[in-house]
Amino acid sequence: MTPSSPRSPTPPAPPAPTPPIAAPPSSAPRGLTHWLHQLHLLHTVPRGVLLREVCLAALPLLLSFSLLTLSALPAFHAIQVGRGRQGFYSYQVLVQDIQAYRIALMDHQASPQDRREAYQRALSSTRTPGQFVALREIETFGDATLNHINQLMGTNTLQSVGQAAQEASLLNAQTNSYLSFVASRNVQALGVMRLALLGTAVLTGFLSMALIGRALWLWRAERERQLRRDARQREALSMASHELRRPLQKLLLLSDLLRQVECPEERQQLLTQIEESAAQIASRADLSRLNDLYLDVTLKLACRDLRSALHGAGSGNTRVRVHLPDAPLTWLVDIDRVRQMVENLVENALKYTFGPVEVTLDMQDGQPRIQVRDFGEGVPVSLQERVFMPFERGPRGLVQGQGLGLSLVRRYARAHGGDVTLIKCPEGPGMVAAVTLGHPDSALASTRL
Repeated sequence: MTPSSPRSPTPPAPPAPTPPIAAPPSSAPRGLTHWLHQLHLLHTVPRGVLLREVCLAALPLLLSFSLLTLSALPAFHAIQVGRGRQGFYSYQVLVQDIQAYRIALMDHQASPQDRREAYQRALSSTRTPGQFVALREIETFGDATLNHINQLMGTNTLQSVGQAAQEASLLNAQTNSYLSFVASRNVQALGVMRLALLGTAVLTGFLSMALIGRALWLWRAERERQLRRDARQREALSMASHELRRPLQKLLLLSDLLRQVECPEERQQLLTQIEESAAQIASRADLSRLNDLYLDVTLKLACRDLRSALHGAGSGNTRVRVHLPDAPLTWLVDIDRVRQMVENLVENALKYTFGPVEVTLDMQDGQPRIQVRDFGEGVPVSLQERVFMPFERGPRGLVQGQGLGLSLVRRYARAHGGDVTLIKCPEGPGMVAAVTLGHPDSALASTRL
Protein backbone atom coordinates (compact mmCIF):
# COMPACT_ATOMS: atom_id res chain seq x y z
CA MET A 1 0.00 0.00 0.00
CA THR A 2 1.18 3.47 -0.72
CA PRO A 3 1.57 5.51 2.42
CA SER A 4 -0.76 8.48 2.68
CA SER A 5 0.74 11.92 2.46
CA PRO A 6 0.89 13.92 5.67
CA ARG A 7 -2.16 16.13 6.28
CA SER A 8 -1.46 19.89 6.00
CA PRO A 9 -2.19 21.82 9.15
CA THR A 10 -5.57 23.65 9.23
CA PRO A 11 -5.12 27.43 9.19
CA PRO A 12 -6.41 29.11 12.36
CA ALA A 13 -9.88 30.57 12.15
CA PRO A 14 -10.04 34.36 12.10
CA PRO A 15 -11.03 35.86 15.42
CA ALA A 16 -14.71 36.59 15.83
CA PRO A 17 -15.53 40.26 15.50
CA THR A 18 -15.96 41.96 18.79
CA PRO A 19 -19.58 43.05 19.18
CA PRO A 20 -19.96 46.81 19.48
CA ILE A 21 -20.27 48.04 22.98
CA ALA A 22 -23.69 49.47 23.54
CA ALA A 23 -23.74 53.04 24.64
CA PRO A 24 -24.65 53.35 28.28
CA PRO A 25 -28.14 54.66 28.86
CA SER A 26 -28.45 58.26 29.71
CA SER A 27 -28.01 58.82 33.39
CA ALA A 28 -30.24 61.87 33.43
CA PRO A 29 -33.58 60.93 34.99
CA ARG A 30 -36.62 61.45 32.87
CA GLY A 31 -38.35 63.44 35.58
CA LEU A 32 -35.51 65.95 35.71
CA THR A 33 -35.54 66.30 31.93
CA HIS A 34 -39.29 66.89 32.01
CA TRP A 35 -39.02 69.61 34.65
CA LEU A 36 -36.13 71.26 32.84
CA HIS A 37 -38.27 71.33 29.71
CA GLN A 38 -41.14 72.87 31.68
CA LEU A 39 -38.83 75.54 33.12
CA HIS A 40 -37.61 76.29 29.62
CA LEU A 41 -41.22 76.78 28.49
CA LEU A 42 -41.74 79.37 31.23
CA HIS A 43 -39.40 81.71 29.37
CA THR A 44 -41.85 81.75 26.47
CA VAL A 45 -44.77 82.88 28.66
CA PRO A 46 -45.38 86.67 28.74
CA ARG A 47 -44.31 88.19 32.04
CA GLY A 48 -47.76 89.63 32.77
CA VAL A 49 -49.48 86.29 32.23
CA LEU A 50 -46.88 84.48 34.35
CA LEU A 51 -47.28 86.99 37.20
CA ARG A 52 -51.08 86.67 37.06
CA GLU A 53 -50.99 82.89 37.22
CA VAL A 54 -48.48 82.88 40.10
CA CYS A 55 -50.67 85.31 42.08
CA LEU A 56 -53.76 83.20 41.46
CA ALA A 57 -51.92 80.05 42.54
CA ALA A 58 -50.74 81.78 45.75
CA LEU A 59 -54.16 83.31 46.50
CA PRO A 60 -55.43 80.45 48.74
CA LEU A 61 -52.21 80.57 50.78
CA LEU A 62 -52.37 84.36 51.20
CA LEU A 63 -56.06 84.27 52.12
CA SER A 64 -55.54 81.53 54.71
CA PHE A 65 -52.54 83.29 56.23
CA SER A 66 -54.36 86.63 56.46
CA LEU A 67 -57.55 85.26 58.02
CA LEU A 68 -55.70 83.04 60.48
CA THR A 69 -53.41 85.89 61.51
CA LEU A 70 -56.32 88.27 62.11
CA SER A 71 -58.30 85.69 64.06
CA ALA A 72 -55.30 84.57 66.12
CA LEU A 73 -54.35 88.05 67.36
CA PRO A 74 -57.01 88.15 70.14
CA ALA A 75 -56.05 84.64 71.26
CA PHE A 76 -52.39 85.64 71.26
CA HIS A 77 -53.25 88.67 73.38
CA ALA A 78 -55.15 86.40 75.77
CA ILE A 79 -52.12 84.17 76.10
CA GLN A 80 -49.96 87.20 76.83
CA VAL A 81 -52.41 88.42 79.47
CA GLY A 82 -52.48 84.95 81.04
CA ARG A 83 -48.71 84.80 81.12
CA GLY A 84 -48.63 88.22 82.84
CA ARG A 85 -51.10 87.21 85.53
CA GLN A 86 -48.37 87.24 88.16
CA GLY A 87 -48.18 91.05 87.68
CA PHE A 88 -51.57 91.34 89.37
CA TYR A 89 -50.07 90.08 92.66
CA SER A 90 -48.78 93.61 93.26
CA TYR A 91 -52.33 94.64 94.19
CA GLN A 92 -52.40 92.02 96.96
CA VAL A 93 -48.95 93.11 98.10
CA LEU A 94 -50.29 96.69 98.32
CA VAL A 95 -53.11 95.56 100.56
CA GLN A 96 -50.71 93.54 102.72
CA ASP A 97 -48.21 96.44 103.09
CA ILE A 98 -50.91 98.96 104.10
CA GLN A 99 -52.50 96.46 106.50
CA ALA A 100 -49.08 95.75 108.00
CA TYR A 101 -48.47 99.47 108.58
CA ARG A 102 -51.95 99.87 110.07
CA ILE A 103 -51.27 97.00 112.49
CA ALA A 104 -47.94 98.57 113.41
CA LEU A 105 -49.74 101.84 114.23
CA MET A 106 -52.24 100.06 116.46
CA ASP A 107 -49.62 97.91 118.18
CA HIS A 108 -48.30 99.79 121.22
CA GLN A 109 -45.40 97.40 121.55
CA ALA A 110 -44.08 98.21 118.04
CA SER A 111 -40.97 100.32 118.02
CA PRO A 112 -40.77 103.56 116.04
CA GLN A 113 -38.19 101.92 113.79
CA ASP A 114 -40.63 99.10 112.88
CA ARG A 115 -43.40 101.60 112.21
CA ARG A 116 -41.09 103.70 110.04
CA GLU A 117 -40.02 100.65 108.01
CA ALA A 118 -43.64 99.51 107.54
CA TYR A 119 -44.60 103.00 106.45
CA GLN A 120 -41.79 103.15 103.91
CA ARG A 121 -42.84 99.78 102.43
CA ALA A 122 -46.43 101.00 102.09
CA LEU A 123 -45.34 104.26 100.47
CA SER A 124 -43.04 102.36 98.14
CA SER A 125 -46.04 100.37 96.90
CA THR A 126 -48.35 103.36 96.45
CA ARG A 127 -45.78 105.61 94.81
CA THR A 128 -44.54 103.15 92.12
CA PRO A 129 -47.54 102.75 89.75
CA GLY A 130 -45.36 101.05 87.14
CA GLN A 131 -45.49 97.78 89.03
CA PHE A 132 -49.28 97.58 88.72
CA VAL A 133 -50.49 95.79 85.54
CA ALA A 134 -53.40 97.36 83.62
CA LEU A 135 -53.88 99.98 86.35
CA ARG A 136 -55.97 102.36 84.25
CA GLU A 137 -58.29 99.57 83.03
CA ILE A 138 -58.72 98.21 86.58
CA GLU A 139 -59.53 101.66 88.02
CA THR A 140 -62.46 101.91 85.56
CA PHE A 141 -64.12 98.89 87.21
CA GLY A 142 -64.82 100.87 90.49
CA ASP A 143 -64.17 103.99 92.54
CA ALA A 144 -60.88 102.95 94.12
CA THR A 145 -57.77 104.54 92.62
CA LEU A 146 -54.08 104.26 93.45
CA ASN A 147 -53.71 108.06 93.51
CA HIS A 148 -56.38 108.38 96.22
CA ILE A 149 -54.68 105.64 98.22
CA ASN A 150 -51.41 107.52 97.93
CA GLN A 151 -53.06 110.73 99.21
CA LEU A 152 -54.55 108.89 102.19
CA MET A 153 -51.17 107.38 103.00
CA GLY A 154 -49.60 110.82 102.80
CA THR A 155 -51.91 112.05 105.58
CA ASN A 156 -50.42 109.31 107.80
CA THR A 157 -53.11 109.12 110.47
CA LEU A 158 -54.67 105.98 111.86
CA GLN A 159 -57.98 106.89 110.28
CA SER A 160 -56.51 107.74 106.87
CA VAL A 161 -54.41 104.57 106.87
CA GLY A 162 -57.56 102.56 107.66
CA GLN A 163 -59.35 104.24 104.76
CA ALA A 164 -56.36 103.53 102.53
CA ALA A 165 -56.45 99.86 103.53
CA GLN A 166 -60.15 99.65 102.67
CA GLU A 167 -59.63 101.34 99.29
CA ALA A 168 -56.64 99.05 98.56
CA SER A 169 -58.93 96.08 99.22
CA LEU A 170 -61.51 97.57 96.85
CA LEU A 171 -58.80 98.06 94.22
CA ASN A 172 -57.81 94.41 94.63
CA ALA A 173 -61.47 93.40 94.19
CA GLN A 174 -61.60 95.52 91.03
CA THR A 175 -58.57 93.52 89.84
CA ASN A 176 -60.55 90.29 90.19
CA SER A 177 -63.45 91.84 88.24
CA TYR A 178 -61.05 92.89 85.51
CA LEU A 179 -59.56 89.39 85.32
CA SER A 180 -63.04 87.89 85.02
CA PHE A 181 -63.79 90.32 82.20
CA VAL A 182 -60.54 89.43 80.45
CA ALA A 183 -61.30 85.71 80.79
CA SER A 184 -64.77 86.11 79.23
CA ARG A 185 -63.26 88.23 76.47
CA ASN A 186 -60.67 85.55 75.79
CA VAL A 187 -63.39 82.92 75.58
CA GLN A 188 -65.17 85.07 73.00
CA ALA A 189 -61.89 85.55 71.13
CA LEU A 190 -61.36 81.79 71.01
CA GLY A 191 -64.90 81.35 69.71
CA VAL A 192 -64.27 83.93 67.02
CA MET A 193 -61.02 82.13 66.20
CA ARG A 194 -62.86 78.83 65.78
CA LEU A 195 -65.37 80.48 63.47
CA ALA A 196 -62.52 82.11 61.57
CA LEU A 197 -60.79 78.76 61.18
CA LEU A 198 -64.00 77.23 59.87
CA GLY A 199 -64.60 80.18 57.54
CA THR A 200 -61.02 80.06 56.32
CA ALA A 201 -61.35 76.37 55.54
CA VAL A 202 -64.63 76.96 53.66
CA LEU A 203 -63.32 79.96 51.72
CA THR A 204 -60.07 78.23 50.89
CA GLY A 205 -62.00 75.17 49.73
CA PHE A 206 -64.29 77.24 47.50
CA LEU A 207 -61.35 79.23 46.16
CA SER A 208 -59.41 76.07 45.43
CA MET A 209 -62.46 74.61 43.66
CA ALA A 210 -62.79 77.82 41.65
CA LEU A 211 -59.12 77.71 40.65
CA ILE A 212 -59.41 74.03 39.72
CA GLY A 213 -62.51 74.84 37.68
CA ARG A 214 -60.67 77.70 35.99
CA ALA A 215 -57.74 75.42 35.20
CA LEU A 216 -60.12 72.83 33.73
CA TRP A 217 -61.90 75.52 31.73
CA LEU A 218 -58.58 76.82 30.38
CA TRP A 219 -57.54 73.28 29.53
CA ARG A 220 -60.84 72.66 27.75
CA ALA A 221 -60.61 75.97 25.89
CA GLU A 222 -57.06 75.19 24.81
CA ARG A 223 -58.13 71.69 23.77
CA GLU A 224 -61.01 73.12 21.73
CA ARG A 225 -58.64 75.63 20.12
CA GLN A 226 -56.29 72.80 19.28
CA LEU A 227 -59.18 70.78 17.84
CA ARG A 228 -60.27 73.78 15.77
CA ARG A 229 -56.71 74.25 14.52
CA ASP A 230 -56.53 70.58 13.63
CA ALA A 231 -59.92 70.74 11.93
CA ARG A 232 -58.85 73.80 9.93
CA GLN A 233 -55.64 72.06 8.95
CA ARG A 234 -57.54 68.96 7.85
CA GLU A 235 -59.97 71.15 5.93
CA ALA A 236 -57.10 72.98 4.22
CA LEU A 237 -55.43 69.69 3.31
CA SER A 238 -58.72 68.28 2.03
CA MET A 239 -59.29 71.34 -0.12
CA ALA A 240 -55.71 71.20 -1.41
CA SER A 241 -56.22 67.55 -2.32
CA HIS A 242 -59.54 68.43 -3.94
CA GLU A 243 -58.00 71.22 -6.02
CA LEU A 244 -54.91 69.23 -7.02
CA ARG A 245 -56.95 66.36 -8.44
CA ARG A 246 -58.04 68.12 -11.64
CA PRO A 247 -54.64 69.45 -12.81
CA LEU A 248 -53.04 66.12 -11.93
CA GLN A 249 -55.61 64.21 -13.95
CA LYS A 250 -55.18 66.65 -16.82
CA LEU A 251 -51.40 66.30 -16.56
CA LEU A 252 -51.62 62.49 -16.78
CA LEU A 253 -53.97 62.71 -19.76
CA LEU A 254 -51.73 65.17 -21.59
CA SER A 255 -48.63 63.07 -20.95
CA ASP A 256 -50.40 60.04 -22.48
CA LEU A 257 -51.43 62.09 -25.50
CA LEU A 258 -47.90 63.42 -25.86
CA ARG A 259 -46.59 59.88 -26.39
CA GLN A 260 -49.02 59.30 -29.24
CA VAL A 261 -48.74 62.63 -31.10
CA GLU A 262 -46.04 63.03 -33.74
CA CYS A 263 -46.94 66.41 -35.22
CA PRO A 264 -44.56 69.06 -33.82
CA GLU A 265 -47.29 71.70 -33.59
CA GLU A 266 -49.60 69.42 -31.63
CA ARG A 267 -46.76 68.35 -29.37
CA GLN A 268 -45.97 72.02 -28.69
CA GLN A 269 -49.62 72.66 -27.79
CA LEU A 270 -49.61 69.67 -25.45
CA LEU A 271 -46.37 70.85 -23.85
CA THR A 272 -47.89 74.29 -23.31
CA GLN A 273 -50.91 72.71 -21.61
CA ILE A 274 -48.61 70.53 -19.51
CA GLU A 275 -46.75 73.63 -18.38
CA GLU A 276 -50.05 75.31 -17.47
CA SER A 277 -51.14 72.26 -15.46
CA ALA A 278 -47.77 72.16 -13.68
CA ALA A 279 -48.10 75.87 -12.86
CA GLN A 280 -51.59 75.27 -11.45
CA ILE A 281 -50.28 72.42 -9.31
CA ALA A 282 -47.49 74.65 -8.00
CA SER A 283 -49.91 77.46 -7.15
CA ARG A 284 -52.37 75.12 -5.38
CA ALA A 285 -49.90 72.98 -3.45
CA ASP A 286 -47.83 75.61 -1.63
CA LEU A 287 -47.82 74.07 1.85
CA SER A 288 -46.57 77.31 3.39
CA ARG A 289 -49.71 79.12 2.12
CA LEU A 290 -52.47 76.58 2.70
CA ASN A 291 -54.24 78.95 5.09
CA ASP A 292 -54.06 81.84 2.58
CA LEU A 293 -55.09 79.61 -0.31
CA TYR A 294 -58.08 77.80 1.19
CA LEU A 295 -59.16 79.17 4.60
CA ASP A 296 -58.48 82.87 5.24
CA VAL A 297 -58.13 83.56 1.55
CA THR A 298 -55.44 86.03 0.52
CA LEU A 299 -55.53 87.05 -3.13
CA LYS A 300 -52.71 88.01 -5.50
CA LEU A 301 -54.45 90.63 -7.61
CA ALA A 302 -53.69 91.82 -11.10
CA CYS A 303 -55.72 93.37 -13.91
CA ARG A 304 -56.41 90.39 -16.16
CA ASP A 305 -58.74 89.48 -19.02
CA LEU A 306 -61.34 87.16 -17.48
CA ARG A 307 -61.77 85.29 -20.77
CA SER A 308 -58.43 83.55 -20.14
CA ALA A 309 -59.91 81.88 -17.03
CA LEU A 310 -62.75 80.36 -19.07
CA HIS A 311 -60.83 79.14 -22.13
CA GLY A 312 -60.00 75.79 -20.59
CA ALA A 313 -63.40 75.23 -18.95
CA GLY A 314 -64.44 71.62 -19.44
CA SER A 315 -60.96 70.53 -20.63
CA GLY A 316 -62.26 69.48 -24.02
CA ASN A 317 -65.44 67.83 -22.66
CA THR A 318 -68.02 67.82 -25.45
CA ARG A 319 -70.84 68.52 -22.99
CA VAL A 320 -69.37 71.92 -22.07
CA ARG A 321 -70.14 74.97 -24.22
CA VAL A 322 -68.38 78.25 -23.42
CA HIS A 323 -69.80 81.66 -24.49
CA LEU A 324 -67.31 84.52 -24.21
CA PRO A 325 -67.65 88.19 -25.20
CA ASP A 326 -65.72 89.38 -28.24
CA ALA A 327 -64.09 92.30 -26.40
CA PRO A 328 -61.64 91.77 -23.53
CA LEU A 329 -63.25 91.93 -20.08
CA THR A 330 -60.49 93.19 -17.79
CA TRP A 331 -60.90 93.18 -14.00
CA LEU A 332 -58.72 93.26 -10.89
CA VAL A 333 -58.70 89.58 -9.88
CA ASP A 334 -56.55 86.67 -8.81
CA ILE A 335 -56.83 84.81 -12.10
CA ASP A 336 -55.77 81.46 -10.60
CA ARG A 337 -58.57 81.61 -8.05
CA VAL A 338 -61.12 82.62 -10.73
CA ARG A 339 -60.01 79.64 -12.80
CA GLN A 340 -60.53 77.37 -9.78
CA MET A 341 -64.07 78.75 -9.30
CA VAL A 342 -64.97 77.99 -12.92
CA GLU A 343 -63.44 74.51 -12.75
CA ASN A 344 -65.37 73.63 -9.59
CA LEU A 345 -68.69 74.88 -10.94
CA VAL A 346 -68.23 73.05 -14.27
CA GLU A 347 -67.14 69.88 -12.47
CA ASN A 348 -70.24 69.99 -10.22
CA ALA A 349 -72.52 70.52 -13.22
CA LEU A 350 -70.96 67.56 -15.05
CA LYS A 351 -71.10 65.41 -11.93
CA TYR A 352 -74.76 65.98 -11.04
CA THR A 353 -76.37 66.10 -14.52
CA PHE A 354 -76.40 64.18 -17.80
CA GLY A 355 -77.04 67.03 -20.26
CA PRO A 356 -74.95 69.89 -21.60
CA VAL A 357 -73.29 72.54 -19.48
CA GLU A 358 -73.14 76.18 -20.60
CA VAL A 359 -70.52 78.65 -19.32
CA THR A 360 -71.16 82.36 -19.94
CA LEU A 361 -69.15 85.49 -19.16
CA ASP A 362 -70.82 88.93 -19.26
CA MET A 363 -71.28 92.19 -17.33
CA GLN A 364 -74.24 92.93 -15.05
CA ASP A 365 -74.70 96.23 -13.20
CA GLY A 366 -71.09 97.15 -13.91
CA GLN A 367 -69.67 93.92 -12.43
CA PRO A 368 -68.36 90.79 -14.17
CA ARG A 369 -70.62 87.75 -13.95
CA ILE A 370 -69.76 84.12 -14.67
CA GLN A 371 -72.71 81.76 -15.11
CA VAL A 372 -72.56 77.97 -15.28
CA ARG A 373 -75.86 76.38 -16.31
CA ASP A 374 -76.81 72.73 -16.32
CA PHE A 375 -79.99 71.05 -17.51
CA GLY A 376 -80.57 68.70 -14.60
CA GLU A 377 -83.16 68.59 -11.84
CA GLY A 378 -81.50 71.32 -9.80
CA VAL A 379 -81.04 71.70 -6.05
CA PRO A 380 -84.09 72.08 -3.76
CA VAL A 381 -84.49 75.53 -2.23
CA SER A 382 -84.06 74.06 1.26
CA LEU A 383 -80.57 72.81 0.31
CA GLN A 384 -79.31 75.74 -1.75
CA GLU A 385 -77.49 77.36 1.19
CA ARG A 386 -76.48 74.10 2.81
CA VAL A 387 -74.51 72.90 -0.23
CA PHE A 388 -72.10 75.82 0.23
CA MET A 389 -70.98 74.45 3.60
CA PRO A 390 -67.77 72.35 3.68
CA PHE A 391 -68.22 68.59 3.25
CA GLU A 392 -71.89 69.00 2.27
CA ARG A 393 -72.93 67.18 -0.91
CA GLY A 394 -75.88 67.54 -3.19
CA PRO A 395 -78.85 65.15 -3.07
CA ARG A 396 -77.56 62.92 -5.86
CA GLY A 397 -74.46 62.71 -8.00
CA LEU A 398 -73.12 60.63 -10.86
CA VAL A 399 -69.68 60.56 -9.22
CA GLN A 400 -68.85 60.48 -5.51
CA GLY A 401 -67.44 63.83 -4.28
CA GLN A 402 -66.07 65.43 -1.12
CA GLY A 403 -68.48 68.37 -0.83
CA LEU A 404 -65.74 71.03 -0.93
CA GLY A 405 -66.09 72.62 -4.38
CA LEU A 406 -68.99 75.01 -3.77
CA SER A 407 -67.62 76.01 -0.36
CA LEU A 408 -64.33 77.00 -1.95
CA VAL A 409 -66.13 78.87 -4.76
CA ARG A 410 -68.03 80.99 -2.23
CA ARG A 411 -64.84 81.79 -0.30
CA TYR A 412 -63.05 82.91 -3.43
CA ALA A 413 -66.05 84.88 -4.70
CA ARG A 414 -66.48 86.76 -1.40
CA ALA A 415 -62.74 87.40 -1.23
CA HIS A 416 -63.17 89.14 -4.61
CA GLY A 417 -65.95 91.30 -3.16
CA GLY A 418 -68.72 89.28 -4.81
CA ASP A 419 -70.68 86.09 -4.16
CA VAL A 420 -72.07 82.96 -5.75
CA THR A 421 -75.75 82.04 -5.87
CA LEU A 422 -77.82 79.17 -7.21
CA ILE A 423 -80.78 80.20 -9.36
CA LYS A 424 -83.51 78.04 -10.84
CA CYS A 425 -83.68 78.63 -14.61
CA PRO A 426 -86.91 80.53 -15.34
CA GLU A 427 -87.08 79.61 -19.04
CA GLY A 428 -86.49 75.87 -18.76
CA PRO A 429 -85.03 73.02 -16.75
CA GLY A 430 -81.75 73.22 -14.96
CA MET A 431 -79.88 75.34 -12.41
CA VAL A 432 -77.59 78.34 -12.87
CA ALA A 433 -74.61 78.97 -10.58
CA ALA A 434 -73.88 82.69 -10.94
CA VAL A 435 -70.61 84.19 -9.68
CA THR A 436 -70.38 87.98 -9.45
CA LEU A 437 -67.03 89.69 -8.94
CA GLY A 438 -66.74 92.97 -7.08
CA HIS A 439 -63.86 94.90 -5.58
CA PRO A 440 -61.65 92.75 -3.35
CA ASP A 441 -61.11 93.70 0.27
CA SER A 442 -57.66 95.28 0.52
CA ALA A 443 -57.14 93.53 3.88
CA LEU A 444 -57.46 90.14 2.19
CA ALA A 445 -55.50 90.91 -0.97
CA SER A 446 -52.02 91.78 -2.07
CA THR A 447 -51.78 93.69 -5.33
CA ARG A 448 -49.43 92.27 -7.95
CA LEU A 449 -48.39 94.60 -10.74
